[in-house]
Amino acid sequence: MSEPRPSLLLHQVVRSYQQGDTSLDILQQADLALMPGQSVALIAPSRAGKSTLLHVAGLLEKPDAGEVFMGDVATSTLDDKGRTALRRTDIGFVYQFHHLLPEFSARENIMLPQMIRGLSKAEARKRAEELLEYLGLRGRLDHRPAQLSGGEQQRVAIARAVANGPRVLLADEPTGNLDPKTAEHVFSALTDIVRATGLAALVATHNMDIASRMDRCVTLRDGKIVDVR
Repeated sequence: MSEPRPSLLLHQVVRSYQQGDTSLDILQQADLALMPGQSVALIAPSRAGKSTLLHVAGLLEKPDAGEVFMGDVATSTLDDKGRTALRRTDIGFVYQFHHLLPEFSARENIMLPQMIRGLSKAEARKRAEELLEYLGLRGRLDHRPAQLSGGEQQRVAIARAVANGPRVLLADEPTGNLDPKTAEHVFSALTDIVRATGLAALVATHNMDIASRMDRCVTLRDGKIVDVR
């Protein structure tokens, strides 16, 4: 039986920025493979390039060289429309701030990306309710973000990120604004979703306790992605 292919593969990725006369070399021949069902912690000091790595992995920025594969797709061959379509179907994002739409309920926030993709309202509603129940928010379906706690808001954000069944979940400090107990609930929700769906997760975090319980831990050193554990 053949081995599973990475859900996301960064191969020899280079990304630099020009600052005046100086070139800031953020990623230099960076390699990373995320396997289905695998949760990977990304830990690194501030300004080391975590956000750049997440932006390149999430197809929000193009690398200067190298390739980002989403499954079998070499994304450098895609135009902006193709990259946007792939982000919509194959990548889920969770940020430090939940970015939920304040005028919509928890259920509606999860329905919207599905309906944009083309699902019917009934299908999107059913999927949203299933995800919220799975994440322990059955009693919060009709609550708007302002009526939810910080941890509840982040769980809704996780549900929204995975609603379209992506291959990859990218999270940037998803527990950074939360107290330790709430952070634990959110982390448990995230890892439960990863195990249940088989998606691959890359989570940038400063929380070393959370990082230690993920399948793998990587950092950035001199522009390269290095395994810590």
